[in-house]
Amino acid sequence: MRFMLIVKASPESEAGVMPSEELLTHMGRYNEELVKAGVLLAGEGLHPSARGARVRFNDNQRTVIDGPFTETRELIAGFWLIQVKSFDEAVEWVKRCPNPMPGESEIEIRQVFEAEDFGAEFTPELREQEERLREQVASKH
Repeated sequence: MRFMLIVKASPESEAGVMPSEELLTHMGRYNEELVKAGVLLAGEGLHPSARGARVRFNDNQRTVIDGPFTETRELIAGFWLIQVKSFDEAVEWVKRCPNPMPGESEIEIRQVFEAEDFGAEFTPELREQEERLREQVASKH
């Protein structure tokens, strides 16, 4: 099972405040644990929303909305993508994580959909296309 661990933004991360050397050291150790356990698939920090944009869809219309965005608690400062055996295991990994922000912070845990989750609508042709695309992406990295 794959899970995305979503680090919620804070006013500091949205202001572009970089983590301290101490926090980077603790996060480095945590990331090493994830790698040694064979569960880490990806993990990155994100620039503040002021450097981002959103694209709003309304039928066939597209509207680009430039950041920054005001609802800090709804924003993402970073993420990990892990592969573990269960939701409980994902929770245990998050509980071991250093606090990613000064003071109070939050990491959201969300399971990633797998092909079998989509049911009959995900036809054999669509499955084949998905597998082919994943192989192409993997071969480029």
